[in-house]
Amino acid sequence: MNAPEFSLLLPVYAGDDPSFLRLAFSSSVDDQTLRPSEAIIVQDGPVPAQLAAELDRIVRDSPIPVRVVQLAENRGLTHALNAGLDACAYPIVARMDADDVSVPERFAQQLELIEAGYDLVGAGMVEFETDPAVAVSERVPPTGAARIRNHARTHNPFNHPTMVYRVAALDAVGRYEPFGKMEDYWLGVRLIASGARVENIAAPLVKYRVGAGAFARRGGWQEAKTEWALQREMLRIGFVTRGEYLRNVVVKGVYRLLPASVKRVLFRRFVGSGLPGEKG
Repeated sequence: MNAPEFSLLLPVYAGDDPSFLRLAFSSSVDDQTLRPSEAIIVQDGPVPAQLAAELDRIVRDSPIPVRVVQLAENRGLTHALNAGLDACAYPIVARMDADDVSVPERFAQQLELIEAGYDLVGAGMVEFETDPAVAVSERVPPTGAARIRNHARTHNPFNHPTMVYRVAALDAVGRYEPFGKMEDYWLGVRLIASGARVENIAAPLVKYRVGAGAFARRGGWQEAKTEWALQREMLRIGFVTRGEYLRNVVVKGVYRLLPASVKRVLFRRFVGSGLPGEKG
């Protein structure tokens, strides 16, 4: 049986580092045992000259077709991903961030499950700060439909940069919707609630780059308000009970308002909970 054709979807914005993008792309294309059929890079607004030059180099030298979708202004990840989905030629799409690293067997393992009938397949990740070979922590996602659904009531069960999904499943729930930095969590909840077949591979198939300010970005009043709004939506659609909603509002709200140094300790202690914290 021939391997399924699929698109690589990779958003880029002005803050991305050209050298990080080069590594992200090469690890997700050149180094893969199963390569994507095409790559769709969404340029989310104007970018500096060096980054633009790197995009030109990627298009010129890539072993697979690459299309750069240029958005006139920076609209954020939700809009960029939906625009990229519109441009993808294949019914299966693999997510990638512009500063992370895919391990060589990532797509071969995930597409095997997609071929088996799953609509969304995520994976584990290791986090690194500067050297991809030096992991500082690991995010191990839940596996199995029941565990994923139970986990989703309190935490994001999927590591967003690892997702591979069927576009039809996303179309059925309205694709990405704006939800602060938790658009991926809300997408996963809606997919589970819709009856989509979802799974995770526990092994780390992506190396996720974190910077010094990562834990500060996971907190504050705005993040707490987004968290509470997400919990209200989960209650509205019947995904959580009122008791679960009240518990989550208190516990997760407190976490968001803690100092970054404390969040770092807690996150490392309970790593694998899939707390959202998208870059960009």
